[in-house]
Amino acid sequence: MKLAIIDVGCGNIGSVGIAFERFGLQPVVTDDATEIISADRVVLPGVGAAGFAMEQIILRGLDEPLKQLKQPVLGICVGMQLLFEDSEEEDVACLGIVAGTVRKLSAEPGMPVPHMGWSRLSVRDESLGLHDGDYVYFAHSYACDDGPHSAATADYGRPIPAAIRQDNFSGVQFHPERSGEAGARFLQKFLGQ
Repeated sequence: MKLAIIDVGCGNIGSVGIAFERFGLQPVVTDDATEIISADRVVLPGVGAAGFAMEQIILRGLDEPLKQLKQPVLGICVGMQLLFEDSEEEDVACLGIVAGTVRKLSAEPGMPVPHMGWSRLSVRDESLGLHDGDYVYFAHSYACDDGPHSAATADYGRPIPAAIRQDNFSGVQFHPERSGEAGARFLQKFLGQ
């Protein structure tokens, strides 16, 4: 299986690649549209700011090819946020694959921003390999709106989509590469294992 991890000059490419190597794969890290289109699975990783990541996607000419992908695509953290229409972070237009806006989290007593740490999932759709009650690791200050695309949520002052699915596109706000058994189970399901 050919797994392409999209290189947009930022993000958690190394740790995501290592997570997939544990399943016997050698991911291809690339910003070449032809390589990405020919992959069996595509991962859009993310750590950092939505504005910079979108700028890099557009500079590399990947915005339109990404929207046209038919194989399974996984966005991780900021990579998931980029699948939405827009983000309040740097007021940026995103890929527009999934309807909704990414909004800044509101700090509340016992819930500082950024949201960093383990949170429990409420799972609506177990087809992604997640189970109700799983604990997964988050590190973010912005979150997508809850909606019909949400497969799992975490409560952080409001329901935060922890996992989404729309057609061949899925995404997670948490970091599966740092989420122990639940994260590994999720990644295996994405690979069809």
